[in-house]
Amino acid sequence: MRLLVVSQFFWPEDFRVNDLVSELIARGHDVTVLTGLPSYPDGHIFPEFARDPKAFSKYAGIDILRVPLIPRGDGRLRLAVNFASYAITASLMGPWKLRGRSFDAVFVFMVTPATVGIPGVILAALKRAPLACWVLDPWPEMLEAFNAIRSRTVLRAVGKLMSLVYNRCSLILAPSRTVIRQIATHCNDPSRIVYFPNWAEPIFGAAAEPPAPEVPMREGTFDVLFAGNIGEAQDFPAVLEAAEILKSDSRIRWLLIGGGRMVGWIREEIARRGLEQSVLVLGRYPVGRMPSFYQHAHAMLVCLKDEPIFSMTIPSKLQSYLAAGVPIIAMLNGECADLIESSHAGLTCRASDAQGLAMAVRRLAAMPEEARAEMRRNALALSAREFDRNCLISRLEAWLIDLRNYPLAQRSA
Repeated sequence: MRLLVVSQFFWPEDFRVNDLVSELIARGHDVTVLTGLPSYPDGHIFPEFARDPKAFSKYAGIDILRVPLIPRGDGRLRLAVNFASYAITASLMGPWKLRGRSFDAVFVFMVTPATVGIPGVILAALKRAPLACWVLDPWPEMLEAFNAIRSRTVLRAVGKLMSLVYNRCSLILAPSRTVIRQIATHCNDPSRIVYFPNWAEPIFGAAAEPPAPEVPMREGTFDVLFAGNIGEAQDFPAVLEAAEILKSDSRIRWLLIGGGRMVGWIREEIARRGLEQSVLVLGRYPVGRMPSFYQHAHAMLVCLKDEPIFSMTIPSKLQSYLAAGVPIIAMLNGECADLIESSHAGLTCRASDAQGLAMAVRRLAAMPEEARAEMRRNALALSAREFDRNCLISRLEAWLIDLRNYPLAQRSA
């Protein structure tokens, strides 16, 4: 089938949509991607892209169509401008760049900003193609959780915008079962909403790689590794408080892999609290390097702030953690915590509970090796049962093919 993927983020940025596109191409589908200029997570256009944009004009053999945007830079105002800029340029320039092309479906990869749904709606209408949206960050709830918008009037307006987008979708994909209920509050026909979680890239289930040399070797450590975006949602103030509680235990190290808006603050706090020996900020690396860092981990950390919307989500890093077969330590609420607890794949504590996190780390470090090995087996079993990549993409492929036989969604807001 001929598929248009609309996403503000795409390769060389690391998002799950890259792997999805690769697999759909491998399965013989004709995919076109309309995206922006790469700037996530640091907020500035990637220097290697700025030097040679043509080197990033193809991915897995397909053409990438890019529209200009204003990089997110620093500050909330600049971030809002970044959100709006892609929606505007993709809506205005997208039809021209896609002239003469027809599609069987339009697929929107909807992480924050959800304004990416606007060009999706416009392009689906112009191309007379059914629209599917994968809603990983539901708005306006996500904006409220981040305190990005405090005005109830503006939040209601964003909710109406999301209703407009959802009610023009023939298919809406939700990353957790609880998010289905949240999206349904903005959608006239909840039957269009289906459960479709993330999965782990194949590299995480492949043969073991040598441990990453960037991690200083030290005998007898118990290493808790976090990999991914280092931002406000992950509640690093609570993580550093837990690290400070365990500071006297020289075995325990916290390895932070990734980039984001909180990195500078974390470095300052490490120095202020004297955590240089126990908390290592190792930088951001491409996803292909992650398995080598995971080789150092005795436990993988997943954490989110104590906000209602975060209790509904399953962070995408969980799938790679499970596929790697490493015990999980989770500081969060809701569906993700329930999955880990019910499968016995790790230990959990409440969101923002620094004392509980410290106790969970201490407890896991003190467990006999056989108990941790059982957690590793449980993690792999949960990965295979709930988040198998081949099964999930096959399910999506069938849905998208079926869209060709569906009438377009009703155009009522």
